[in-house]
Amino acid sequence: MPSRFAPAALIGESFVGDGANAAHTNIVIGRKGGPVETAWTTALATPSTGHVPFMTVVRPSLPVKPLTLFVNKAAAEGELHQRATWGSAQAGLAQGIVDAVDEGLIPAAEADDLLIVAAVWVNPEVDDLDLSFRNQRAAAYGAVRAAVGGTPTIDDVLAAAKEGPANPFYTPSAEAVAR
Repeated sequence: MPSRFAPAALIGESFVGDGANAAHTNIVIGRKGGPVETAWTTALATPSTGHVPFMTVVRPSLPVKPLTLFVNKAAAEGELHQRATWGSAQAGLAQGIVDAVDEGLIPAAEADDLLIVAAVWVNPEVDDLDLSFRNQRAAAYGAVRAAVGGTPTIDDVLAAAKEGPANPFYTPSAEAVAR
């Protein structure tokens, strides 16, 4: 496997879409036998109320490769939010990882030696399962691309910070940002 995957973990993030169907995904990629495996198995073995990590599958009994642990950032409440968390977002995560392997971001020959932990945001107000799927697919792929590519760079971060922080939930006023 290329040295970019070993021995340290690769970390990536991606936010796709807006509103209730947006997807925000953080991933950690690492080798079996390393710290990511410890985190992966610990998370799987220690669920908490509302947060039950599970293996991401392409179809029932067919886990995605690299094996990917889905960790929900928001407790699944209500029928549609549960269907989005365990259904559309999980399927989007699986397809995004498969896309990354298919396109060579993750070498297929190394897929059995790697593990991924994915922390996934599904808005409790989600209202469109197909859009949830598409956004999660793109966010998963984007997070892998960022992890493998080592982006953003520190120069990217410093340049963006000069304009002030912002996210979909809050953008501070210019007065708040000023020193």
